[in-house]
Amino acid sequence: MKDIYKNPLLYYIGVPLVVGLWLLLVRGVYLPRAREAAEKKHNEYDKAYAQMLEILNLDPDRATDSNEAPKQFSYSSEVYRVARICNIPDSKCTLSSKGIIKTRDQKTQGATVVLQDIDIESFAKFHDSLVFRWPGLECERIKLTQTKGPPDTWRIDITFKYYY
Repeated sequence: MKDIYKNPLLYYIGVPLVVGLWLLLVRGVYLPRAREAAEKKHNEYDKAYAQMLEILNLDPDRATDSNEAPKQFSYSSEVYRVARICNIPDSKCTLSSKGIIKTRDQKTQGATVVLQDIDIESFAKFHDSLVFRWPGLECERIKLTQTKGPPDTWRIDITFKYYY
């Protein structure tokens, strides 16, 4: 076995052959894969950037200065703001909030939102936008009652609880 290392054919033919195969593999396989992966990441970045600009246009309050204190949650402002974003008129949205309850280490506040004559798509957009914007907000109960009139018209009673 040690004689193979003394054979000059290994160094004159074998090593250049292995290096040449390695170069062909890098040029023929690895570089094209790397280019495709880079192009894919670039396209994903472009899509994400467009979505970020759309979010910024729809809700400019999200772009806050890091030196600012975080905005305090308020049912009255947030529910109606999100309803307007979701094209739900204030006349179809009723809010009744309860007082803040303090327990040993946490404060909570409950509220009930009633949406009249709303289609399911608008409700889903309203609910997702509100809960996504405020992570401390939880939906405890949703009651759907179909109203007379068009087939996709509902009265929706939603019970929220916000954890401070």
